Amino acid sequence: MCSKRFMRDDGFSGQCYWTIQCHWTARRCRAALCGIAVGLAILITGCGGNERPAASAARPAVPVDLVDHAGLLERVAAHRGKVVVLDCWSTSCPPCIKEFPGLVALAGAHPDDVVCLSLAFDYEGIGTPAEVLPPVREFLATVDDGRLANLHHLLGREDADAMYRKLDLDSVPAVFVWKADGTLARRFDDDDAARHLGRAFTYADVAAAVREAVAESR
Repeated sequence: MCSKRFMRDDGFSGQCYWTIQCHWTARRCRAALCGIAVGLAILITGCGGNERPAASAARPAVPVDLVDHAGLLERVAAHRGKVVVLDCWSTSCPPCIKEFPGLVALAGAHPDDVVCLSLAFDYEGIGTPAEVLPPVREFLATVDDGRLANLHHLLGREDADAMYRKLDLDSVPAVFVWKADGTLARRFDDDDAARHLGRAFTYADVAAAVREAVAESR
């Protein structure tokens, strides 16, 4: 079972550890429980029957760039002048998978005013980041046909725990919205949703924040 730690020496609030032979964070506990179900969901989404359509097989791989935390901030800053949305997600996170089409729809609704970035937290520090690219691309191919110029996909080249710490996150999904002037307009995560919404956030909430930021930039 998982036990809660209320404060670590580095000042970040509790992480949940499950002792088997080593300590897993709460994020990995959830991944262990949900990974099989998510894998089946991706398989079902990607398959229309006993075989894949020929057009799908011929589709080029979805571009995914590897970034560390500094590189991520550079990507966000590079789009100053537009509203920037960053979706933090993982293939082992069912709520992330469920809500991800909302990011694609958001990019389609604001092709000129908004840049949408997705950041996959799939690299856990074992092996190389490139080794986890295939499942990330496999899922992205089911939701992104490559026609949106303002939608870009990233994968953390630092291990997930480091990225969580540097972004001050406890878990995914999480969404950041920056105004056109580069200031943070809104951050959506479990803690924020509990405080301000009293429920889990959805892309309807994100879309409302984006519309407000776009209107303010005009």
